[in-house]
Amino acid sequence: MGDEGVGVYAVKQFMEGNVPENVTCLDGGTGSFTLLGPMQEAARVIIVDAALSGNPPGTIEVIYPKYSSDYPTTLTAHDIGLKDLLDAFYLLGDQPDITLIAISIPALGQLSTRLSGEMKAVIPEVSAIINQELNN
Repeated sequence: MGDEGVGVYAVKQFMEGNVPENVTCLDGGTGSFTLLGPMQEAARVIIVDAALSGNPPGTIEVIYPKYSSDYPTTLTAHDIGLKDLLDAFYLLGDQPDITLIAISIPALGQLSTRLSGEMKAVIPEVSAIINQELNN
């Protein structure tokens, strides 16, 4: 898990701080319908994920998607899973308030298990954005 795992690293750093008692952090891995239950039970969901958006690496976008088409067109391993989850919420008629924090990564090239310096540098900012979103 290299730069495409930047969301996992960011959430882990966030969890090292003072996480409010009413907040549950989950590692969505590559995303799947196993997240549907926990997400349905939540009033608010904040997703942190890598994106192949074409923006400079490390660019952070905060998106409030209402439809699957609102997601960046090329989220990495979650391109289908998260979009399908959002569509499932509409089919079931019950959707939490969703915030997506998308972090642009460079085009996937050489596989690595390490986070690049560019991605390490944005993690504190992402953690701060998560806190800010929780306080809104």
